[in-house]
Amino acid sequence: MSPSLPSLRQELAIGAGPRLADGQPSWTLHDPVRNLFFQLDWPSFEMLSRWDLRDPQAVLGEINRDTALQLDSDALERLVAFLREQQLLQPGQGAAPAMAAMRDRQRGNWHQWLLHNYLFFRIPLLRPDRWLSWLQPRLAFLFGPTFRRLTIAAGVLGLAGVYREWDRFSATLMDTLSWNGAVLYGCAIVFAKTCHEMGHALTAKRYGCRVPTMGLAFLVMWPVAYTDTNEVWKLARRGQRLAVASAGIVTELCIAVWATLAWTWLPEGGPKQVAFLLSTTTWITTLLINASPFMRFDGYYMLSDFLGLPNLHGRAFALARWDLRERLFALGEPVPEAFPRGRHTGLILFAWAVWIYRLVLFLGIAALVYHFFIKAVGIILFTVEMVWFVALPVWRELQAWRARRTALRHSRRARRSALLAALLVLAVFLPWPDRVHTSGLLQPQTRLALYAPVYAMVESLPVGNGQVVQPGQPLLHLSSAELDLRASEADARHNLLAWQSAASGLDATSRKDWQVLNDQLAFASAEQAAVETDLQRYRPVAPNAGVMVDIDPDLRPGEWLKGQEYLGSLVASGKWQVVTYVDEEAVRRIARGDRALFIAGGLGGPALQLTVASIDRDASRTLGEPELASLFGGDVLVREKGGTLYPEHAVYRVVLDADDALAATSPSWRGRVAIAGQWEVPAMRFLRYAASVAWREAGF
Repeated sequence: MSPSLPSLRQELAIGAGPRLADGQPSWTLHDPVRNLFFQLDWPSFEMLSRWDLRDPQAVLGEINRDTALQLDSDALERLVAFLREQQLLQPGQGAAPAMAAMRDRQRGNWHQWLLHNYLFFRIPLLRPDRWLSWLQPRLAFLFGPTFRRLTIAAGVLGLAGVYREWDRFSATLMDTLSWNGAVLYGCAIVFAKTCHEMGHALTAKRYGCRVPTMGLAFLVMWPVAYTDTNEVWKLARRGQRLAVASAGIVTELCIAVWATLAWTWLPEGGPKQVAFLLSTTTWITTLLINASPFMRFDGYYMLSDFLGLPNLHGRAFALARWDLRERLFALGEPVPEAFPRGRHTGLILFAWAVWIYRLVLFLGIAALVYHFFIKAVGIILFTVEMVWFVALPVWRELQAWRARRTALRHSRRARRSALLAALLVLAVFLPWPDRVHTSGLLQPQTRLALYAPVYAMVESLPVGNGQVVQPGQPLLHLSSAELDLRASEADARHNLLAWQSAASGLDATSRKDWQVLNDQLAFASAEQAAVETDLQRYRPVAPNAGVMVDIDPDLRPGEWLKGQEYLGSLVASGKWQVVTYVDEEAVRRIARGDRALFIAGGLGGPALQLTVASIDRDASRTLGEPELASLFGGDVLVREKGGTLYPEHAVYRVVLDADDALAATSPSWRGRVAIAGQWEVPAMRFLRYAASVAWREAGF
């Protein structure tokens, strides 16, 4: 400690602040040049109030004598370091080089400046303090109890009106989901956010704070309106700061309330549509974005003021990092801040929630940046965001561990954590047995499905459900009046031509037409054979031995059938097979001879051991088994066009043979298939997918 304290800047001001979370009083130090505010605890205030003594020992001695505090030189040195770092001291002789070096560190080099201004920068658009001073008294009624009661009543009436006309309200919402509706929604959001910032500004002016600027801030090139309300830190009452922080959200909710009421009362037309847009966009956007405490928006400052914890994120992060190190390494380091047990645990959980939220958010923003920019620029910006928001914080924490490597060598828990980390790495990079899970269709290898031809009527049912049939045995007797007419006409024509052909040899006049008659007779015979073939479709016979299953028990003789109506199946005895489809990622992990298991869906279905019999080399263009389509409960994502199912992604047909024979009680079962594929390193799947995406997006 130097023999004399450095001089404070003369324009600094100290005012009373709210009580801290532990009950001690606080003070606020204001730097008017930069419009920055610093919260001081009791020891810092006592030292600064005696700063004019200039002698460190005199300052500490008077504090220790006149107050309940007992401070040492370390506390005073920390305060001097803080004042110097925040540039709150008067520059002494020869301080210019040190200040220039500090300025250079703050600016960084050109690429750091470019990175910082890409990730976040502000554009002040207005200096509204003067006209806000004129406007605030004229809008003072908005802060009164009368307007508050009217808004509550409007909210109740508006919700009741929406409840009564919910069908029309939801239909209007669907009608606005268009490009024209998106433009209108954008205009509504701009209006709502402008009123949001005016709410902050007017509330700050109501409590006597200056509002120097309003404008746009860009977070990763995304525009966000802002209002400079830093002066609220000079307010001693926490409730006033909380009112300023929540004013924007309250403003948007008030807009939503009155717009909802207007929608229920206004006639059809443009004003009613505007009211609908304001009632649906304002409260959704303000609750999803502004009320979130995970980013430095209104919700963060509201929570910070409510808990009485300025710099909430930084303090919660420091506590969570300390907790992580203690759980991993048990270093015995002192806790950054002492809190009650419940708040201590809550702040740690809050920090992890913020980290997870930001990871998901920044990944989404990075993906949007990649897709909305040209590919080369998008890849660069995606990489920048991943490095800055994800890799850099992890790297800094690893550096903090490296700085503690001496203590880590003597920590038993650190060795245990290292062992667990090594096991985790091995689990990720060593091959594991793999299973391919999908839906499959169990069916006999030999199966005849019977479908009704057009204009058919049931004449008789010679075979019942579950009855064993022999080869050549009739399965169904169907009839068709149209086909019977064709058969009788064909028979009559054939008989007439046969008689004429036979009689032509007896008549010299007819002998010259003998060749023509024979040609007509051959045509009639072919027509008669064609009719006979069609008749066989109405009287199918068993091509092999088997069991008739799946016949509709309500089917009766005399009933007319629809074309291609399913009538039943002839299932041959013998082995069964399972047909399934797998994607590109799974097909490379299975091979002929791999073992599998099939479990039928529903009650009473079979469970069978399988063997992979064949794998198609080319992707299937259509899906031949509709039971496996996603439209009907299967796993294959398809689209239907003209009655044909087309897979949305490349899938490969796989046939598996059942090890055991199965009693024929149903033509097929749908169920789940698990194929024991090749062993695979878990990390390789991710790396292969990432490489394929990079290769595809690079345009190769």
